[in-house]
Amino acid sequence: METLEFQAEARQLLQLMVHSIYSNKDIFLRELISNASDALDKLRLAKLQDGLEADTSDLHIEIEVDAEKRTLTIRDNGIGMTREEVVDLIGTIAKSGTADLLAKLKEAKESPELIGQFGVGFYSTFMVADTVTLVTHKAGTEGHGTRWESAGEGTFTIDDAEGAPVGTTVTLQLRPKDEDDALYDYADVWKIKEIVKRYSDFIAFPIRMAAAVSPDASSEASSEASSEASSDAGAETPEMETLNSMKALWARPRSEVTDEEYHQFYRHISHDWTDPLEIINMKAEGTFEYEALLFIPARAPFDLFQREARRGLQLYVKRVFIMDDSKELIPDYLRFVKGVVDAADLSLNISREILQQDRHIQMIRRRLTKKVLSTIKDLMTSDPEKYATFWREFGRAVKEGLLSEPDNHQPILGIASFLTTTGTEPTTLAAYVERMKEGQEEIYFLTGESRSQVENSPHMEAFREQGYEVLILTDPVDEIWVDAVPEFDGKKLRSIARGSVDLKKDEPEPEPEGDFGPLLGFLKEKLDEQVKEVRLSHRLTTSAACLVSDANDVTPALEKMYRAMGQEGPRVKRILELNPNHPLVAGLRAAHERGADDANLPDTAELLYGTALLAEGGDLEDPARFAKLLADRLARTV
Repeated sequence: METLEFQAEARQLLQLMVHSIYSNKDIFLRELISNASDALDKLRLAKLQDGLEADTSDLHIEIEVDAEKRTLTIRDNGIGMTREEVVDLIGTIAKSGTADLLAKLKEAKESPELIGQFGVGFYSTFMVADTVTLVTHKAGTEGHGTRWESAGEGTFTIDDAEGAPVGTTVTLQLRPKDEDDALYDYADVWKIKEIVKRYSDFIAFPIRMAAAVSPDASSEASSEASSEASSDAGAETPEMETLNSMKALWARPRSEVTDEEYHQFYRHISHDWTDPLEIINMKAEGTFEYEALLFIPARAPFDLFQREARRGLQLYVKRVFIMDDSKELIPDYLRFVKGVVDAADLSLNISREILQQDRHIQMIRRRLTKKVLSTIKDLMTSDPEKYATFWREFGRAVKEGLLSEPDNHQPILGIASFLTTTGTEPTTLAAYVERMKEGQEEIYFLTGESRSQVENSPHMEAFREQGYEVLILTDPVDEIWVDAVPEFDGKKLRSIARGSVDLKKDEPEPEPEGDFGPLLGFLKEKLDEQVKEVRLSHRLTTSAACLVSDANDVTPALEKMYRAMGQEGPRVKRILELNPNHPLVAGLRAAHERGADDANLPDTAELLYGTALLAEGGDLEDPARFAKLLADRLARTV
């Protein structure tokens, strides 16, 4: 027998697991059953894919409760583990993220993203057990198995297990019941049945419950693991009760499945304990057959916008589990969708590399995407409240598809909603088009950091005065996709902060060479480093000036985003537009006419530019200088 120490992070994780991570200790059994189910899947896959000689005629999970000894045993006849795998998967958490994982655990009371990771989920047993014993034997290997045992206090022992059958047996020496600590009596058969029904009813393999073992049966886990050893000891073979239905929900007609069954399945694959917002069933028949069961969550996960987050769908082939988190089955902008795809005609030894190239996978991806988008579209009319919840939680992610999938521009825009200057609730583009003024040929929008910033922008003045509705776009992704999407329903999308705007087409345009010509030339000369042009404006009614981007120029917000990503480029100059009817502009023109060499005029030009920049939420290059100029000017008026 050899005594080893846990990896440093593993020791800390054990303490966290026991004392603070999971508020619901029932999940330890779900974890052990999930591990056992994975082991059965892997054995069947190894036989089909690698030609492993193994008996797969009765793959199952067995649970054994001994109330007298207060032990709980979970046994499977799956793939098993070697000694090296036991040490690697249980003695360390290297497979699960080490220090980064530990930091996340300390931040969160409960960490559902850990589910299914053997090296972490296995540790949950120490919430309910004083001692955990594992006996395992790897399929296809000769000789003895491996026996592992620990009290979860920093060390574990590992030894040979003679006569251990293929598979894995985990035996827990249960702690006493403690209701104050939400620690239930897990030696209670009815409690075990209730947990299995709640969390594991859909597992594809039978989960069987055995009666209590004979009092004179050996307490050694290796003996418990061997049915032959039990038989030799004279114990009766107990009758078995199958606790789970084993029905793949995605293969059953929707009329035969209750909402609660769907919800339970969703909770298992998503680790989200709220009910899903919508359930999507799909079945494709013909030359290529597959079934899919998808769920749209009711709330966004905390890691929706984290690059390292788990995403993708579960992939099965003919009910055989192939891989988790298959990103190839769903586009990244729909990464919040959870579910299962079960294909009939894919190769069982398919890999992630093959997935990226497989035409059937690409076809499934297109069809799933189309179905999800059409389902959301239906929600807009059939259940506006559900749709509003969906867009509030996932709209920002969905709009990423306007950048990544040009072929789906119109379907994505068709399910999108946006705040506008009319009303307080988001509106669809279709509704906006219906409300467009007579003669309006473009969909107007303005981007910004907040609704208040956009609504108070000088660019809005003429549009507000003329009664034009403007889309208010405040998500960072809006700055990018608006340049990638030319139109919706034949109507061009137009930024009111770019290019020239003339809403009073029946009025003659002021001539820059007239009364304001000299002033415009003077301002262009003095502000040459900041602006590319100075002109009179049709978009201003109350503000003195505003800054406008040229039609094809990068916007300031995009420039800022690129700089934040380390992509420095040439600074784009903008256009300064003046309101000829504003007293400040009129006074500036008069002052310039009285004396172009007035020493105050350059400072006034700088103040005019600075106020226009601040009005749109821009950043001054030299705030201290601007403040000094403004204070000096104010001092002269007191």
